[in-house]
Amino acid sequence: MTEEKRFLVDVGMKNLPFPMKVLSKANPDGQQTIANISISARIMHEFEAKWIDAFIGVLHQHREKIGTKTLRANIADYVTKLSASRVNIDFDYPFFIEKITPKSGEKCLVRYLCRYSVRTPSVRGQTDVIFKIEVPCLTTYPSSKAKKLKGLFGQLSMMDIEIDPKTEIFPEDIVDIVDRHAISPVYSFLTDEDQDYIIEKIHSQEKSSVVVVDEIKDELAHNRDINWYSIRSSNFGMLHTYSTVIGTEKSMWVPFSGYEE
Repeated sequence: MTEEKRFLVDVGMKNLPFPMKVLSKANPDGQQTIANISISARIMHEFEAKWIDAFIGVLHQHREKIGTKTLRANIADYVTKLSASRVNIDFDYPFFIEKITPKSGEKCLVRYLCRYSVRTPSVRGQTDVIFKIEVPCLTTYPSSKAKKLKGLFGQLSMMDIEIDPKTEIFPEDIVDIVDRHAISPVYSFLTDEDQDYIIEKIHSQEKSSVVVVDEIKDELAHNRDINWYSIRSSNFGMLHTYSTVIGTEKSMWVPFSGYEE
């Protein structure tokens, strides 16, 4: 076989920055962002350089309002244009939510890192679209002592939540769930009044990352619009350079992880 006649199985590209509009509850027209896109495709024909041009051409056609519904519909165009039997695409992007600080009522924008992962099956079946979002929050440091005066301390917990939704899922809704169950959300800006309020809350309210993960799990488990979910909490204690990790997911092996009322 000559160099010009080599057949490939998997081809792709990584880390392509691309402007897109992503699904937003606050903005019906979608939020403008720059996605970092990676793709792999299974092809059973001779590879040609124009494969990359075909992929980017489809991207230009479908860069408006990226969401679960549109990705499930549009993935067929990628499969057809690339003459592929299977296509996997990851859209990593920052999403911004305007939040109000707890005491002063100041507005601030908080960035959340999100990802849509689209997977076409190798055989005929349903296309999978998984939405992931990283939500920072404050929880209680495990070595805190509640009975000691000012003995409670806080830690940063990064909640990585993945969801396989039946319908559209909004980043704002997932952030709201985490914010409601954590000791405090994380803000990009705080006045002295806001800082005093959050510090006092950390010293007076005890809520470990284990409890927060369990409460988030309970909400997701009762949501009939979610096929599957996963929660991973990375906890950054103030005395360590490493993080501890706990997590759960919807599974037949995890009690009460997927039940209906």
